[in-house]
Amino acid sequence: MKFLGGIEEGTATQKLFFGIAGVLFVLLIWTLLTMGADPIMKSGILPPPLKVLYSFNDLLNENDLLRNIGLSISRNLLGYVEAIVITIPVGFIIGLIRIPRFSFKKQIDAFRFIPLTALIGVFIVWFGISITMKVHFLAFGILLYLLPVMIQRIDEVDDIYLKTAHTLGASDWQILKTVYFPSVISKLFDDLRVLTAISWTYIIVIETINSGEDGIGALIYTVGQRQVKVDRLFALLIIIILIGVIQDRLFAYLDKQFFPYKYQAKEALKSSRIEEERFVAVVGDYALKALGWIILLAYGILLAGEFIPILGEVKPLSYIFGDTAWVIHVVFFAVLFFKVGKWYRMREDRMALQQATSKMSGK
Repeated sequence: MKFLGGIEEGTATQKLFFGIAGVLFVLLIWTLLTMGADPIMKSGILPPPLKVLYSFNDLLNENDLLRNIGLSISRNLLGYVEAIVITIPVGFIIGLIRIPRFSFKKQIDAFRFIPLTALIGVFIVWFGISITMKVHFLAFGILLYLLPVMIQRIDEVDDIYLKTAHTLGASDWQILKTVYFPSVISKLFDDLRVLTAISWTYIIVIETINSGEDGIGALIYTVGQRQVKVDRLFALLIIIILIGVIQDRLFAYLDKQFFPYKYQAKEALKSSRIEEERFVAVVGDYALKALGWIILLAYGILLAGEFIPILGEVKPLSYIFGDTAWVIHVVFFAVLFFKVGKWYRMREDRMALQQATSKMSGK
């Protein structure tokens, strides 16, 4: 057996093939454990795959699955936004200014040992059992881990960049803008990806409080503990896994868009190899880009339907995402403006390059 020498070993086709093979292997084992009149695992413990598959239709028709998914996603996203808005300024203040650092850094490090679930009662006392409490609870859970990590990222900034900036006569604001901010935020984005699983754990836990307000956590409580429908419970767990995987991939995609310099060395290594691009990699790249634009277009149409009756009286976004739909709209416009801005900058760069080339050829 040959050990992997790096994360880039193996072609895209090989990774896709063995990835699908791994999923099929798990399904095969699952089927073998639950098949027959007297299966190894009873259906009340581990339902057969087909029964779980059929339960998706039941969840859609009887348990309002799409609305529950939308509410959990919007609350999760709102918790992220709130935590990030607090973390970035507070993190820079404590990480870079002497008195706040000496006063609060040790306390912030100690906060990581707080069991967050023990604070549910405190948040109920402060905010009641409404959606506001759930969002603040999730934001606090993310903040609890993200703020100490951000201070650590500030300490990890390479000293050579700071010395270079000082040598060039940069002011404190210029050093913050050109050295600290890009270095810290780019690494913090990786930490946000790691927190994806933690955030979904907390949102599922907190949605069981006042489960009448819906959400995947409330639905898990309903079908799992009240109705004891294990097949639907497993279907919901699969949905959470899929949402987490999609969210992780979105973070990876946005990371490449926001911080392309992090991947320059990797791209240079790929381009230096004397081999053709794999078909699967090319198709996959174009498919992701096309899917992104299709999603933006579809969401734009649905958003227009919120204000213009192009879909009749139906307002799918308000129904699916509820009172927290506004955060989805904000993220949509932020991504749209970023994409348009990036296209405009690329267009300006091409025009500048063409002008420079024409001037050189004219000489």
